[in-house]
Amino acid sequence: MQPAGRLGVVAATMTGEPGSRQTRPGLAHALVERFGQLVREMSKFATVGGIAFLIDFALFNYMTSVRGVEQVTAKTVSTVIAATVAFVGNRFWTWRHRKRSNPAREYALFFFFNGVGLGIAVACLAISRYGLGSIWPEVFQTPLADNIASFIVGTGLGTLFRFWSYRRFVFVEAGTPAVPEVKHDRDHRA
Repeated sequence: MQPAGRLGVVAATMTGEPGSRQTRPGLAHALVERFGQLVREMSKFATVGGIAFLIDFALFNYMTSVRGVEQVTAKTVSTVIAATVAFVGNRFWTWRHRKRSNPAREYALFFFFNGVGLGIAVACLAISRYGLGSIWPEVFQTPLADNIASFIVGTGLGTLFRFWSYRRFVFVEAGTPAVPEVKHDRDHRA
């Protein structure tokens, strides 16, 4: 049995009453403090990406199924249109708090890295359709296989690359603010 005084200290500590010893913040709180901005950026990036993904998916399937456009061409066109939507969403929502550099530079880098992401998605589609499809055409040359290779595997790998590259190179973090120089007044004697 604990003495009543010890229980009072434990209860006061747990409730955070004035004069009590404060407990360390929980793991979740510490993680939010440390990674909160990253999580917010990732959430916004995922939202913008989800909208761009739906545009990409709908256009790709419309062009291949209804219009009869070849799969790799359709993927290229749908990705360029979706990327334009993603640029606007990421610049003006996801990373709006970041320093704006030369807009032409941002746009060019965004589309360069998006081109690499497109290359990843198209490579996954081409490997599935033309590489594996030459071995098992009844499995890998189907609309389902095209969508899995392009939108699940290709977009997944491309998204990881895009988030890293946009955050690192396109929408750069503002530098550390300059600290004003402290001048010591040696002529002033107290």
